[in-house]
Amino acid sequence: MSLPTIQILQQRLSVAEIAISEACARSNRQRNDVTLIAVTKTVTCEVAALLPQLGVHDLGESRPQELWKKAEAIPTAHWHFIGHMQRNKLERTLPLVQLVHSVDSERLLKAISDFGMQRGSPVPVLIEVNCSREEAKGGFAPGAVPRSFESYPGANVRGLMTMAAHEANPETIRATFRELRELRDLLRNSTGLPLPHLSMGMSNDYELAIEEGATFIRLGSTLFENLA
Repeated sequence: MSLPTIQILQQRLSVAEIAISEACARSNRQRNDVTLIAVTKTVTCEVAALLPQLGVHDLGESRPQELWKKAEAIPTAHWHFIGHMQRNKLERTLPLVQLVHSVDSERLLKAISDFGMQRGSPVPVLIEVNCSREEAKGGFAPGAVPRSFESYPGANVRGLMTMAAHEANPETIRATFRELRELRDLLRNSTGLPLPHLSMGMSNDYELAIEEGATFIRLGSTLFENLA
């Protein structure tokens, strides 16, 4: 007889928790330095709603319409938007999220800033950087990331985000994450901002990301594979 979905999720979260804690220990970091975001894009609202019951309150979505639906169903979750954001969906999406991870152009950054100015409070965002340099991926080229954010007062830039190449070897993946951390450190100097967050690491590489300084890891398949 198959296990209930909540038990499967609990077991998978336990395995991930051990791996996260061990990666933190290897890199002399505290476990609470790293936030697990459960990426719910492949599962129903009913499955996603089990996560807060299991102590995971940070949930991520990559499609605005899916986020709207799930945020309505699970209003107590801390929602993160991690996909490509269309400017015509900002008005409905931004009030629902704690953080936008995927600001991939100055045009989008300006639109988000304008929204933040209009509502009277800046929108927390991360700048997406294509450190793997794959043509299919979005994001700023590492050398094209703005060195100042003063022109965008309605956007509260909190750090950077990237994705490593899926099929790359571990050292290539590590180098991708290290580049993002080093770029963040340079931006701290040029902007004077604390930029505390690095969103990097997914199901296949999150331990390496933690070792290189990730503060957010985005886990989907390792939690939800074969669950609907």
